[in-house]
Amino acid sequence: MDNFKGRTAFITGGARGIGLGIARACAKAGITLALVDVDENALAQARTELSDLTRTETYLLDVRDREAYERVADQVESDLGPVSLLFNNAGVHEFISPTQMNYTLWDWVIGVNLGGVYNGMQTFVPRMINRGGDSYIVNSASAAGLVPAGTGFLYETSKFGIVGLTESMRAELARFGIGVSLLCPGAVATDILRNAHRLRPEHAPAQSQQHAEKLEKAHAVLNNSNVTNDDAGQLALDAIREERLYIPTDDSVVPALTARTEAIIAAMSSARHVAEFAGWDGSTT
Repeated sequence: MDNFKGRTAFITGGARGIGLGIARACAKAGITLALVDVDENALAQARTELSDLTRTETYLLDVRDREAYERVADQVESDLGPVSLLFNNAGVHEFISPTQMNYTLWDWVIGVNLGGVYNGMQTFVPRMINRGGDSYIVNSASAAGLVPAGTGFLYETSKFGIVGLTESMRAELARFGIGVSLLCPGAVATDILRNAHRLRPEHAPAQSQQHAEKLEKAHAVLNNSNVTNDDAGQLALDAIREERLYIPTDDSVVPALTARTEAIIAAMSSARHVAEFAGWDGSTT
């Protein structure tokens, strides 16, 4: 896809961080913007910034709320026309210890990160199909969705889920003329960790001192990254032009990803030897 001008993009988590970087890249390409977020003040600031470049409208939405999602989608398409670029980008992070495993936090992280991506696709994919395709979806996962990276089991579980959903849906939607890409940021200079901490559910257990310190160290790593939100946004738009599935922002997880893949292949090789010893010939019938 290389024809962007005049299209409408729906960007969740669009008021801050990578979502705002995506919005800036889209604005420069002449794309009309529907920015969606839970932060009203950040939305207002983003609209002020981007309205000089392209038409920009903002909408309050918790991506976990399916009924509200449908209402906002209807309003966006009434205001701006059909959405043909969907960026499922909203996300939160949680460093909770396994000693504090908690359903409230599970529902929050999985609901926003994975559920929010699915809700976006459930809302817009039927519309895109009915209009004849010519649309594109970018789902934001993480390098931590490709290999565990010490970023917390809740976060990593949600991001692994996004990877599987995106890879599957790319194959499913290709015949409808709908492209799908997977954004897998590594360290990007963004405030996601502090923003997520501010949004934690009211009844979530308090973080331990150890995890509070881990949060601050991780925040420092992100904000010392040479990769900016704008870099990530431009990489996403470039990937749409080239219809590439994977959109990494760096190669830092290559050693761990290689080791994980090799371990899986080795385990499968061992399993095959066991099956052959038992008399299985490798057929599926």
